[in-house]
Amino acid sequence: MAKVATLITDMFEDVEFTGPRDALVEAGHEVVTIEKKAGNTVEGKQGESKVTIDKAIDDVSPEDFDALLLPGGFSPDLLREDDRFVQFAKAFMDAKKPVFAICHGPQLLITAKTLEGRDATGYKSIKVDMEYAGAKYADKEVVVCQEQLVTSRQPDDIPAFNREMLNLLK
Repeated sequence: MAKVATLITDMFEDVEFTGPRDALVEAGHEVVTIEKKAGNTVEGKQGESKVTIDKAIDDVSPEDFDALLLPGGFSPDLLREDDRFVQFAKAFMDAKKPVFAICHGPQLLITAKTLEGRDATGYKSIKVDMEYAGAKYADKEVVVCQEQLVTSRQPDDIPAFNREMLNLLK
């Protein structure tokens, strides 16, 4: 089964982490949360979820993982201020490892300059940013690009997002 890195910090969209995490764990995959410091507790923007961080960004390498999950909310925007998280996400895209980004999750991929020529979607407020980054934006519940990148727009898309994420890990 896959070991899935999850870049997450405060103000993540609660269900965009818990929904995919639960689907991954139920399918037998391991989900590892990564932030600035192991043991930190981060809170979702809806206040419904608190997550204790498993690993510090300085203590992990993309080579340790099979796939990457990028939940939305304000978390991706906060994380992309720190080049360590940007380079971590870039490494997955460059290595053609599976990347799952929902809602504002693609913001890390925009900053990593890894969306050029890729089919993708995201929350409507980042559509123009994704297009400027070279993505071919599609307003669809889920977009799978090159059997590597799975993107969705919003919490309502989680069932389709989870389905395609799990299909890619088979």
